[in-house]
Amino acid sequence: MSRSSSAGAGSAVAVARKLSPHGIIEQGLTRSISPEQACIELSRIFSVGLTEVALMRVEGDILNFLYPAELRVAGFVPLSSSKAVAARTASTRKVELFNNFVIVQHANVYETIKLSTLGQSSMPGANTIQKLMTAPVVDAHHNVVGVLQICHKGLTPDDSGADFTLNDLQNLELAARTLGNLSFMHAA
Repeated sequence: MSRSSSAGAGSAVAVARKLSPHGIIEQGLTRSISPEQACIELSRIFSVGLTEVALMRVEGDILNFLYPAELRVAGFVPLSSSKAVAARTASTRKVELFNNFVIVQHANVYETIKLSTLGQSSMPGANTIQKLMTAPVVDAHHNVVGVLQICHKGLTPDDSGADFTLNDLQNLELAARTLGNLSFMHAA
């Protein structure tokens, strides 16, 4: 009986060893049935707070926020915007990494919205995006269906955490590709 039990444990370990970091990302996200579940998983994968994940969906000529919830009702990002990094990500179809985001010209209106349901800090300046990674979410037909952004927030770049790496950016690109196949990324 103990032999059967240990054989089962050995199989589980073997499967876990075979699952690469990319496999873990794909597996975690493909089980998500809602934007909220996907973003909670992304928060875990990238070791960031829930307020440091944003997911938008293309709907006509705008990007609508799917997550966080407070940004869903706050407005949208026109794809034609010259100041919105998310609009540029959708139009250029390029991933980008900014470890000194505060010097990048961008529309910062969404940084001023309190994400109270996610426990965002109320300290002035604590929610400033210091570091940002952004990637287009592309479907199986190579159409851009959204934008995924992961950031580090804080008063200063040092307060916000470690710099993002090229490995983080590759993982973001994989996560965005995986999200592109999920039903909630496609407007009804």
